[in-house]
Amino acid sequence: MSLEQKNDLINWWNEQSFAGKELFILDENGALSLRTTGTVKERVVANLSAENADFLLRNLQEKFTAAELKFKELEAEWAATDDKLKLADKVGHQKEYLQHVNAVGDFSKIITAVTTWEKVVNELMEVNHAAKLKLAELAESVADSVNWKDANQTLRDVADKWKLAGHVDKFRNDKLWNRIEVARKTFHERKRLHHEEEEKDLLVNLDLKIDLVEQAESIANSTDWKNTTEVFHRLTEEWKTIGHTLNKKNEELWQRFLAAKSTFFERKREHYGKVQAEQETNYAVKLTIVEKAEALRASTEWNATSLAYAGLMEEWKKTGRVPHEKADELWKRFTEAQEQFFEAKRRHFDEIKSVQENNYLLKKAIYEQAENLKNSNYWSETTAVMNELLDEWKKIGPIPRSYGDKMWEDFNAARKYFFNRKDASRELRKIQAEQQVLARKQQVEAQVALRKLQAKEMVIQLANDIKEEEEKLADFKVAINNIQPGKKAAQLKSHLEQLIIEGERHLKRLTEKFAQAKDDLKVPEQEPANETEAETTEAQTEAEPAMERNNEMN
Repeated sequence: MSLEQKNDLINWWNEQSFAGKELFILDENGALSLRTTGTVKERVVANLSAENADFLLRNLQEKFTAAELKFKELEAEWAATDDKLKLADKVGHQKEYLQHVNAVGDFSKIITAVTTWEKVVNELMEVNHAAKLKLAELAESVADSVNWKDANQTLRDVADKWKLAGHVDKFRNDKLWNRIEVARKTFHERKRLHHEEEEKDLLVNLDLKIDLVEQAESIANSTDWKNTTEVFHRLTEEWKTIGHTLNKKNEELWQRFLAAKSTFFERKREHYGKVQAEQETNYAVKLTIVEKAEALRASTEWNATSLAYAGLMEEWKKTGRVPHEKADELWKRFTEAQEQFFEAKRRHFDEIKSVQENNYLLKKAIYEQAENLKNSNYWSETTAVMNELLDEWKKIGPIPRSYGDKMWEDFNAARKYFFNRKDASRELRKIQAEQQVLARKQQVEAQVALRKLQAKEMVIQLANDIKEEEEKLADFKVAINNIQPGKKAAQLKSHLEQLIIEGERHLKRLTEKFAQAKDDLKVPEQEPANETEAETTEAQTEAEPAMERNNEMN
């Protein structure tokens, strides 16, 4: 990247204005970085260049909109959820997402909220961990007890309190539960051995199964569907590992165990039936939203359709969950419809901007021609060129609003400057003609000398005109070589070539006049009696178009 391109990119960045810009920094090589914000470390989100900066910035801002949408969904869920620990995994995923997402926008609110959520979750989890740690230590404290009844009750209490202790991350939760399980198994193994020693195996098994049945009955009315299901599976497996007990008691306990298990799973089935029905209703609502979104994907009513999509998104967020197996497909259809529309919208406005940028370059070239010609003394030829430039200007479409009206004001100022000079020159010639009439009336005897003096001035003027015409031709040739590629390049080149042809013809005429003027210096000419009257009339004739042009300019 050249130094000029780097400067252009930095200037472009300084001109940008959007929410959250202070969170980002652009270095001279085009690396756009998100500054360290809260727990999010500094990282590069994109590499920009002068050619792709606008496009990438819009794309990154659109990605931020998607990231913000995900955040707002979690924010709404967080506000609606009493048990914040249920959202621990989602908060963790949101934090991880912020560490890697490449987007541009005001991340401060999102990062602050996620950091706060993480702190709340961690604090709650630490409280739960401390409670469960005490339970594990309590279980371990009675593992070697010989007070079988009290120790057994303590272990039951530990299991009951464990279910109420709340969520802890799986690793630490499993570790503590394993300690309890080891303690329980140690205790029950000792208890079993004790009863074996007392030849009371049947009573030991009876005690174990009563324990399992009581645990099953205590959780039959639980609404913690997932964890309770796992507990029932565990209790069932434990039942299988316990040996036979008294026949009558064994069947009775088994029926009690099955009844508790059936009560829970029937309630679970009814619960998920209601959830499924609600989700199917939500699915029908969201399907209607998706169909509306897909019907709008080809729309070219850019503003109205953008508002319509915003409304559909609000409807989507207000609608509850849908069946898990249908959720991804439905969301994919909804987002694809939006992406197709907004991509078409982006291309449309990019094309408009491209045309307007080209118009700007064409008008800039016209202004530069006017600026180069404003000091010309070739009044007739330059007037024609100035009028042609104005016609070309009117044929070119609008330019980007960001450039304002300055170029038109500068172009108009160059034209006015030239025509004011031309008018001043005409007035000067008119005054000189009137003075010549008066002088000739008073000094008839000096007419021949005056004629020769004028001839000398004509030689000098023509020499200057020839030099100026040669410089102008050289400028036109340089301009041809410096034409920039574009839609108007060929037209501009043709125009300049025509000016060169006309200039060379004019130069030839000036050269012929110059030779004639030099001959006039050698041979005295008879002064025509009506020459002063002709010059006065010519000056008056030139004044009339000037008045018309002034009216046009004003």
